This record gives sequence, structure tokens and C-alpha cells, in this order.
Amino acid sequence: ARVTDPGHYQTFQHFITHTTWDWHPVWRRLVELLPAREGMVVIDDTSFPKQGTHSVGVARQYCGALGKIANCQVATTALLWAKGRAWMLGATLYLPKEWTRDRARCARVHVPPDVRFQEKWRLALTLLRRARAAGVTVTAVLADAAYGDVTVFREALHRLHLPYALGISSHLTVFLGTPQVAVPAAATRRGRPPTRFRLIEDVTPIAVSQLAAGLPTRAWRRISWRNEHQSTRWRAEFAAVRVTPAHDWRRGRLAPPVWLLAQRPLGSRKIAKYFFIHLPATTALKRLVWIAHQRWAIEQQYQQLKDELGLDHFEGRSYPGWNRHVALTAVAYTFLQQERPHTRGAPLTFPMVRALVCEIFTALYFAANPKQLDYIIQLRRKLPLRI
Repeated sequence: ARVTDPGHYQTFQHFITHTTWDWHPVWRRLVELLPAREGMVVIDDTSFPKQGTHSVGVARQYCGALGKIANCQVATTALLWAKGRAWMLGATLYLPKEWTRDRARCARVHVPPDVRFQEKWRLALTLLRRARAAGVTVTAVLADAAYGDVTVFREALHRLHLPYALGISSHLTVFLGTPQVAVPAAATRRGRPPTRFRLIEDVTPIAVSQLAAGLPTRAWRRISWRNEHQSTRWRAEFAAVRVTPAHDWRRGRLAPPVWLLAQRPLGSRKIAKYFFIHLPATTALKRLVWIAHQRWAIEQQYQQLKDELGLDHFEGRSYPGWNRHVALTAVAYTFLQQERPHTRGAPLTFPMVRALVCEIFTALYFAANPKQLDYIIQLRRKLPLRI
């Protein structure tokens, strides 16, 4: 209630924008204290539409909040999805090259000199490694095609021995199954996994769209699933085949085999979605479908973060201010997530929290201004409300 006073409001803004406290220890401590220690990590981008050009990282780029290219900030985020609840693991502001190449512009918004351009997938891997270093057990990594199309991102997940379910674009190419290869004798003598090979079969890679379109009717199955805490049951047709991504085959390198999962609406032959899923070859189709659709959680949770906690309402322009604002929002979100299971009766939701806070502030306002309450009572007596 104190920050509604103009003087205190300026103090609060100063605390976020101009003070010198570091947000990195706040994130580290927050992740260390999360009650959930195991689950799936969902990687995604979240955007913040802006009007001007002076806020840190703002540029014309794809804005998910608007569904088009627009003036906005974009952050790479990581969320832990565990037992039906979501927890924030980290968020990093993406700085386009037009920003990192202009050091004077960066200096005006207090971007540290050591911050350089990094692709979003690199930012995502950093968040993932920090979470694992804090003791979080990652059972799978989920992301959309913006990350699934990036070969080095998938290779990094393989090196970390992490299962994943990543959306991909239809133009990516694969080998059906695992192609037969010839390994150089020198590599065999050293007893190490071969990094170079030569294709024995006369085969060429095929686009996933072409492969899926050529699958026989018996390969497709109707499957229904329901997302946790949602009453709606979804239905679609799915087909899954084991493939080997062909991104590096011309240089004599072969990726590990994965599942290619294709999805199309019921009664339609037009394929809507494709996924690379790194799970064992014995995994059932229903399991593949279920894990591929767990990304729904991040859309819902970040909408709540913006609507109920003001994640995208930072009014400052500086790099430290943005990071402190997001860190404090994550702390507030984590507190509410921890409190929700302790409520009696119906589970506490963010709209319920918002309504409760409004009632509290209304009561505090009238307690501090009793004459306003008397005025409303008198007004109601003289002018009865009509329905």
C-alpha cells in the first residue's frame, strides 16, 4: 500500500532501476529453494511490445504477444514443469546484433561491457546448465521449432544425455531408420566412437514432410489426450517412425536416431506438426504424444505472469532494471505457487489472488479515508441502485 504514494513509488522505482544490487544471486537462491527438484524443462521465448526505441534490447523482431513482426523486447525463458505445477528457472533478455554492435547504445542503458551477442539457443542452454548445477533433475527438455530446428542445440542435449521433445519445421531432412555406414579402420582400432563414416547404402535424405506424407494409412492412429488441470480432451491422428537426422551427413557425421512424430487433424491428410523426440525405441506412441504436448504449460503460466503479476509492465529502460524486475516477479510467482496447495477448499488461482488483493486494498483505502465510505453510504440512500 505504501508504493501508491508518489514519493514511495519513486523510491520503489529507484530500488529496481538505479540501485546496485545484483540479480544473479537472487535467481540462484530462488532455484535452490524451489520445492520441486525434478521435472521437464520448457524452453520458450516471451515478448514485451514497446513503442519507443530506447528500452534495452528493443527492436523490430517477431513478437509472440502480437503474432507478427513488431517493435518489442524478447526474452529466452526456462520453466520447470513438475507434478502439474510450473516454476520459473530463469529468464535472459535477448540482445539483437544491432544492439551488441553499438557499444555506445549499450552503455546508455548500462549493459555490461562483457555482454556480447548470443543466439537464443545459447541463452537457453545457459539457463538449462544453471538449473542442473542448482540440483534440478531434468527428465526432458521441451521447445518449439525455433529451437528444434537448430542442429547444435539438439547436439548439446545429446551430449548432456537429456531426453527431449522438440518441434521442427517440415523442411528438415532425415534418413529412415539408421543408414548402414562404413567406419574408418583407424577409428575402430582406437576403440572410440566413430565421428566419421561413409554411407554404404545408396540413399539420400528425405524431408520430414515428404516422409510423413508417404506413410501408409495403417501407420496413423487416432489418439486423445487431456492436459493436466484442463477439462478439454484433444484428439488428432499421429504417426511415429524412427529416423536419423541428416543435418551433417555430407561431412561424414551421423546424428543419433530419434523419433519423428507427425500430427494431423482428424479427417484431414494435411500434416500440422512435426516433432523430434529423443526417447528409447521401445517408447509407446501414446507416451510420445503426451510428452510432445506438455509445452502448453508455459503459455498458460507466462500469461498469468503478465496478466496478474505484471511481468511485461516494466517502465524503465535499463538492462539492470529489466533484470531486477523479472527476478522480483519470479520471486512473487514462486511464493504464490507455494501458497496455492495450502489453501483450504478450492485450489487458489491467480484471478482469485487478484480479487483478494483488490478487496484488501479497498478495505485499506476506506480505513484510511472513512469520509469516503460515509459519502458512498449517503449516496446509496439518496440514489438507490437500479437493476
